[in-house]
Amino acid sequence: MENPEKIVPAAYNQGFDRWINGFRGRATAQGIRADVFDRAFQGVEYNSDVIAKDRNQSEFTKTIWDYLDSAASEKRVANGKAALAEHRKLLERIEVTYGVDKEVVVAVWGLESSYGTYRGTMPLIESLATLAYDGRRGSFFESQLIAALKIVQAGDVDPRAMTGSWAGAMGHTQFIPTSYLDYAVDFTGDGKRDIWSDNPADALASTAAYLARFGWQRGLPWGVEVQLPSGFDFGLTGDRIKKSPSDWAAFGVRDMDGRVVPNHGSASILMPAGARGAAFMIFKNFQVIERYNAADAYVIGVGHLADRIAGGGPIRAGWPRDDRALLFAERRELQERLTRAGFNTQGVDGKIGPNTITAIRAYQQAVGMIPDGYASLDVLKRLR
Repeated sequence: MENPEKIVPAAYNQGFDRWINGFRGRATAQGIRADVFDRAFQGVEYNSDVIAKDRNQSEFTKTIWDYLDSAASEKRVANGKAALAEHRKLLERIEVTYGVDKEVVVAVWGLESSYGTYRGTMPLIESLATLAYDGRRGSFFESQLIAALKIVQAGDVDPRAMTGSWAGAMGHTQFIPTSYLDYAVDFTGDGKRDIWSDNPADALASTAAYLARFGWQRGLPWGVEVQLPSGFDFGLTGDRIKKSPSDWAAFGVRDMDGRVVPNHGSASILMPAGARGAAFMIFKNFQVIERYNAADAYVIGVGHLADRIAGGGPIRAGWPRDDRALLFAERRELQERLTRAGFNTQGVDGKIGPNTITAIRAYQQAVGMIPDGYASLDVLKRLR
């Protein structure tokens, strides 16, 4: 029997061409002019490389420390300081206009495209059309494709110059098309919201406008590295539990110099690598960065890189570097075994969310492990 994962270009392109014909009617019904559609789809073919990347993305996960080693590497920090110095006047204008700290805007730029160095070279219409046709998240990618066509129709970019990542993120700060339509701005005043050009002004201002829209509080931290007292109740960690810094201080939580954390508003305690890693007191600005990318590692990466660009030091706590991240199949196995053992994860999807963390914590408590809720290889081995 032929491998179902094997892609036969001729057959796929026939089906893809039929899909494009059907999609053309749906696009024109949503206001896309026929001439715009035909120009955008000229030369577009089914791209099997895009599907290969989509299939493989959930298999491997970096540990938080490996991710941060890269996200806030000495080179990326140095390049961030250089980018801030080079574009200081522009970034100060953006900061005044949108009320978003310039270092955070630069940090997003640094993580999304290495300060404009890697903006993505994939033809966006082709990538999105391939993903929409493939159907794994067809309706999502079709909505992004309609948005991309609206951007072309508005004259912001020629379809040949509309490039990005394989998954459809575009420009210096990797906006997806719907976010571009809703939040991108023309900061240069040339009549185009050009996030692709070598001049990063529109892209950086658009990022600030996006963060401002979701409630960024200028001058306040995303989070503060903290130390937890011995005997701390790990059941109090996670973003569902919020207390004032003074209330956390009453539990013995202090910053890394042993001081009470100032009152920056309601806060949660986050332990992204469990009891053997760093702990953070996170504030509202953490949730704002989360709107850009919901992964804790990404949010900490942006926040910590911004702190380093502003002159702050590295994270002071250690990490469990002898550990490794669970593979996707192992994360599913962990959920299955927890549920079978009476600790229901409310589903088996390979994603370690609040329900799985609660189940892990309950299991750890039952078997005498530190109940930090961390999905470690050690927990999986015990369950086996």
